[in-house]
Amino acid sequence: MEQQQQQQQLLHFCDSKHPLVFDQDDRKGRSCCGCQESIYGPSYYCTKCRCEEGWYKYRHHKSCAELPLGVHHPLHPIHPLILSPEKIDYGKNIQFSKCLLCNESRNQYTYRCFRCDFNLHITCASLPATTMEAEFHDHPLTPILKSFTFTCDICGKEGKGTPYLCHLCSFWVHGRCASFPRILKVVRHKHLLHLTHSSLVFHQPDPRFCQLCVQKLDTRYGLYYCSKCDFVAHLDCAIFKENREDVDLQKFEDEDEVPELDESADSVTYKVSKFNMGEDETQVAIEIKHFSHEHDLMLTDEVLNNQKCDGCVRDILPPFYSCVKCSFFLHESCVKLPKRKKHPLHQHPLTLLPKAPYRQKLFRCSACEQGCNGFTYICIICEFDLDVECSLKSDIFTHEGHEHRLILSNTAHRQKCNCCDNKRCQVFRCTTCEFVLDFQCATLPHTTRYGQHEHPFTLNYRAEDDSGEYYCDICEEERRNSKYWFYYCEDCSYPAHPNCIIGKYPNFKFGGVLFILPDTTELLCSLIVRAKLENNRYQKLKKQPETSDWV
Repeated sequence: MEQQQQQQQLLHFCDSKHPLVFDQDDRKGRSCCGCQESIYGPSYYCTKCRCEEGWYKYRHHKSCAELPLGVHHPLHPIHPLILSPEKIDYGKNIQFSKCLLCNESRNQYTYRCFRCDFNLHITCASLPATTMEAEFHDHPLTPILKSFTFTCDICGKEGKGTPYLCHLCSFWVHGRCASFPRILKVVRHKHLLHLTHSSLVFHQPDPRFCQLCVQKLDTRYGLYYCSKCDFVAHLDCAIFKENREDVDLQKFEDEDEVPELDESADSVTYKVSKFNMGEDETQVAIEIKHFSHEHDLMLTDEVLNNQKCDGCVRDILPPFYSCVKCSFFLHESCVKLPKRKKHPLHQHPLTLLPKAPYRQKLFRCSACEQGCNGFTYICIICEFDLDVECSLKSDIFTHEGHEHRLILSNTAHRQKCNCCDNKRCQVFRCTTCEFVLDFQCATLPHTTRYGQHEHPFTLNYRAEDDSGEYYCDICEEERRNSKYWFYYCEDCSYPAHPNCIIGKYPNFKFGGVLFILPDTTELLCSLIVRAKLENNRYQKLKKQPETSDWV
């Protein structure tokens, strides 16, 4: 009985004021403070301390809470290692400890020698000194319990650490790299990719490019490869969560090809109410009922000034559909957008919605990072949104502003666009000259109108003269950079910044029910008021029985 009472509470350095209380079966899946893995089973936690979300702090696996305070480890036999918090105070700054074994800095408890600044994460310190079976290698790997400088045969990086060795192949690898999966599926390719670390597979003397980040790849080391399509990718690019497809690999390992989403299934977004016969004896829908609008829409060619499509939020061009009761317009191409589609920027299928399901009906496009109040392709699971223009961009295309083919590059780090100097994670890159184009510039309209100006403006990609003076004739204050793209009226010799022509909010349609004020200051005020009103309405609706709300 006395031993059971002692087990119920535990003094731990994570909370010097309160003892931790034992929980026999914790099933909430919260993270352990020691190893950061989810807890399902016996645990300890503090009943006195709570986070802002209301749950108790300092939760630990039972095994992590009961770790010995000191150990002797074969990697550092001269001094004992002391169990320490995840962060270390080096005097000037506090940072996560860097482990000698995995060579990473993690938010994890550490066994530490303060004399030698030697650190081992608790998960690395508990690794048995036995062989490891790597998925991609035929022989077992043996850990070398001594730290020295070596080059990993998988990632190609040189560094100091403790490698795993295949004695039969003289194959050296980091512990982290040994855990790479043998096969995986990326969003951008229909076949499964296989990890290879043999340069004998590649006979081409030409440099190879990773087809996920579109940057050079060294074939002497590990990479993911599809032999059917000669598709190659960096290891880190292929395992990057935004590039990996969420599929059950065991179902498709034998087939090696994952079926693509059928966009035609359940993709009808409108019904035809009336149609006429065209000159070539084809049926032309002149009146339709579209799922995005409550009234019928009529086909028309009559364009008035400053009309915008409610789908792509671009200038209306004939033929298009309009509502006789509202200022609602849709391009014929936007009417025919599929309800569901796959996009190379996301691992889940996207669903077309006429308005974002957020309170203000606004969203921020995950590709161009611009606000929009038009149609959105959305993944509800991940809160991922694409505006119509970005959703139509292929992962490989040729732009009028560049002479070479451009390929989509999706990375964890930001890359600078050559046409505006903005930095984005999702860009298009050229393998010939390393030209970079972001989604915002890639989706600029080729021609557009400005205010009451009588002529259209055309997007230009080079300086209009050799004078060395590049001014915007609209703002007249900022000198344009000669390498940036600009809009130009050839009839009037009238150059201007893209932002000055299409405005700071090019993907907003003003007017109608939600937006009625063109001035920027008034727009922001109206958004704030609208948000408060909708929040009050939302709180009232929460107290009432659910009713169907069309989105």
